[in-house]
Amino acid sequence: MPSSLKVKFSNRYLFYLFLPLVVEQFLEYLVGLADSIMVAHVSESAVSGVSLVDFVMALLISLFAALSTGGAVIAGQYLGKKQVDDAKEAANQLIWFSGAISVIIMLIVYLIKPILLNTLFGQISSEVRQDANTYLMITALSIPFLAIYSAGAAIFRSMGNSKLPMQIMLAMNLAHAVGNAILIFVFHLGVEGVAIPTLLSRIAAAVIIVSLALNKKQVLCLNRSFSHKFNWDMLKRILGIGLPYGLENGLFYLGRIVVLSLVASFGTAAIAANAVSGTIVMFQVLPGMAIGLGLTVVVSQCVGAGELELAQYYTNKIMKVVYVANIISCVIVLAILPELMHIYNLSEMATSLASKIVWAHGLLFGLWLIHYRLRSEPLAMLNFPCGLLVYLCSCVA
Repeated sequence: MPSSLKVKFSNRYLFYLFLPLVVEQFLEYLVGLADSIMVAHVSESAVSGVSLVDFVMALLISLFAALSTGGAVIAGQYLGKKQVDDAKEAANQLIWFSGAISVIIMLIVYLIKPILLNTLFGQISSEVRQDANTYLMITALSIPFLAIYSAGAAIFRSMGNSKLPMQIMLAMNLAHAVGNAILIFVFHLGVEGVAIPTLLSRIAAAVIIVSLALNKKQVLCLNRSFSHKFNWDMLKRILGIGLPYGLENGLFYLGRIVVLSLVASFGTAAIAANAVSGTIVMFQVLPGMAIGLGLTVVVSQCVGAGELELAQYYTNKIMKVVYVANIISCVIVLAILPELMHIYNLSEMATSLASKIVWAHGLLFGLWLIHYRLRSEPLAMLNFPCGLLVYLCSCVA
């Protein structure tokens, strides 16, 4: 760090900021892994139906995360400037706007449900379509609660408290997993056994985090009132950051949904393999996604304090950690992949396809990290053939 800059975040502070985020994301993905394993024991059509809807939910979650990031950045900048009242205003605007826009999105999802099931998902079997419809009808109710929890978690991270969202996620994910196990293996509810705990855990997470944010002892406490007036100037600033980020993430997930319609034409085994591999590969990118949430807090406060050079320093420092952590996570996932596939107990075709996709993702992700780190143009030339290889691996069977 340049000697002219004052130390703003100690290594100890950064460690206790990032560690809960990594644990939180790990627990979230771990429960997703457990869910997919339990659903796989119902049937491959159930795995396929649930995964189709989860891809749509992933798109919405990415949009809510982007909006929350915008709010967290603005609140963090105000905290960096020691303007606490303005930071509180940003937090309140974020919560209310997230809740309002998510209700509208939920209604739109229900209105376009026939288009999702019959057009966007492509040619799927009647069993897969029925399972997807059941799962969508139940889990779509959780959309507003997803948005509110995402906004609430971002507010606490802005205050440097990433431990609380981790604790909430831990409790809700454990309850979620237990609920799935009971409803699937004891009451034999099938897809409903996955959807109902998902809905209830998301409702509980949103209620808990908002209740804690109402505590006046919090630096960014929420107003205890059902009367709210939107501050459009503040929202414009939040959306100015959240919208571009949301469009970037949204286009990525939209692309995955479009590809999914192609995968659906290959049959139920291909859809199931795509779903299982999609769950597993998230562990390969887990450190970067988790640490990125904390990096927003660090950079926004540096920028708010007018210390741009310090923001650049911490970005470079933290990104080096991300590169190493992502490579380690890829190696671990590939090492335990055979055992994971054995637990899923899928058909031979689905198992083979899923393994190929995870290996392709891990190898190409490693190449991408090297390319991004070294800024090497020759490696950039590998992007097209590598993308083609992933596609061919999906088509082999």
